[in-house]
Amino acid sequence: VQLQASGGGLVQAGGSLRLSCVASGRIGSTYVLAWFRQAPGKERDFGACIRRNNGVTYYADAVKGRFTISRDSAENTVYLQMNSLKPEDTAVYYCATGSMILSSLRDYRAYTYWGQGTLVTVSS
Repeated sequence: VQLQASGGGLVQAGGSLRLSCVASGRIGSTYVLAWFRQAPGKERDFGACIRRNNGVTYYADAVKGRFTISRDSAENTVYLQMNSLKPEDTAVYYCATGSMILSSLRDYRAYTYWGQGTLVTVSS
């Protein structure tokens, strides 16, 4: 499985960006597609994820109400629409996928495949 993320960039606070992640290879129907982010000097944090088989979504409290995760009909591309961006959203954003139990959805260690990351910078 390979993941290719894109869509990062520089945006002013209050602005929006849309990240995309194209997945290729054998992706199981029970896989979860997720976005994590890592700010300089900090750990990789969960952002949002979507279950491939039923489309159920989960969000970190820090992004709930501002970010929306979705997937296309072929279920091979996952998007992260980011609105009302804040300087603290500045980070490298990674897409990831894998199969896991529900209690591990927010744990980056549960994900097997990772994209290369795309940098999001929010200026104040």
